[in-house]
Amino acid sequence: MTNEIKPHDNKGYLDMELLRFTTAGSVDDGKSTLIGRLLFDSKSIFQDQLDQVAKSSERKGLEHTDLALLTDGLKDEREQGITIDVAYRYFATPKRKFIIADTPGHIQYTRNMVTGASTANCALILVDARNGVIEQTRRHSIIASLLQIPHVIVCVNKMDLAEYSEKRFEEIKEEYEAFASKLDVKDVRFIPISALNGDNVVNRSENMDWYEGSTLLYTLENLHIGSDHNHIDCRFPVQTVIRPKNDKYHDYRGYAGRIASGVFKPGDEVTVLPSGFSSKIKSIDSIDGEIAEAFAPMSISMQLEDDIDIGRGDMIVRTNNKPEPKQDIEAMLCWLNNQGPRPRAKYILRHTTSDAKAMIKDIRYKLDISSLHRNEEDKDIQMNDICKVLIRTTKPLLTDPYRKNRITGSLILVDEGTNETVAAGMIV
Repeated sequence: MTNEIKPHDNKGYLDMELLRFTTAGSVDDGKSTLIGRLLFDSKSIFQDQLDQVAKSSERKGLEHTDLALLTDGLKDEREQGITIDVAYRYFATPKRKFIIADTPGHIQYTRNMVTGASTANCALILVDARNGVIEQTRRHSIIASLLQIPHVIVCVNKMDLAEYSEKRFEEIKEEYEAFASKLDVKDVRFIPISALNGDNVVNRSENMDWYEGSTLLYTLENLHIGSDHNHIDCRFPVQTVIRPKNDKYHDYRGYAGRIASGVFKPGDEVTVLPSGFSSKIKSIDSIDGEIAEAFAPMSISMQLEDDIDIGRGDMIVRTNNKPEPKQDIEAMLCWLNNQGPRPRAKYILRHTTSDAKAMIKDIRYKLDISSLHRNEEDKDIQMNDICKVLIRTTKPLLTDPYRKNRITGSLILVDEGTNETVAAGMIV
């Protein structure tokens, strides 16, 4: 194994950049096989896992080892040969660490895809070379666009069944580009692959010498994701206050949390919201001790020069760049619950580290997730539907539009009575 991480490399390993990507595609497009192939060819699988998969394949009477069985973890998934829940897989190469969210292709699992894709830097959208761009491809691309996933890689799979034809690959590329021009996706790339045979997944394909681009793994390893975070608007939602109260740190009062966006340095003028009090940053601590600057998505503790009453749910921002406090919030919701929104129902809205009671005042329209058509007549919202709503909260929330900031622009709604999460939303 060439890419084993040696024990003394541990520090470098911890510092390696992490890329989260999601896979989406229609049923039988080969998502699970592709992930299995990535794990297998990048030597990220233990021998006992491989033996188990080989045995399962044999029991099913297959001639080859079915790599898809590596990711379909639920018994139902293995038996039916479909992906139902979001399966997270973790692997690393010498260049980067990866978390894969393998999401289902069926329309009735739209909510699972939204959940799995919400934190992704990149979406792999699989297209079967024989079928081209189909409704599922469009739906998954629309969801990737709604969730503002910065990078999309269209993997044209099963090229072995299309005789590795360059003409077929170019047709699909053209068809997808015509459709994607209506979407809000900044970076789209196309790679012809055969997940079953491993063409252009980790190793270059000898069958497609006409393709001059990178393999899938090389693309994932070298995708520039530093600018995916918003480093302009400084937002630091406070999670907790740290008071060690021991002799060494007798007067320490640190505000801890994860930076949602922006860059903070000691000496910066900041304002605490909603109180509006201003101060300067005295020091910033991370797990490695005091640091000279901190930026999204780091977890830190911040000390201020003045004693201000700050608690969980408050937000520390740059004095000259504040979010607008709002009680009327327009959002695109993906409905996650069996029961649709009830009139005048009370919900708890969770936004960064803050909670507020809320009510859905108005359903503006339902989005047809296959055609982008806005249906203003049909207000009957069911599970997996995506709709635009107006929400009223009992206290102002410090929000940004989701397209500017995926952290301060997202929310979830929890049913006050059952404590179930009923919707996930993106603030417009």
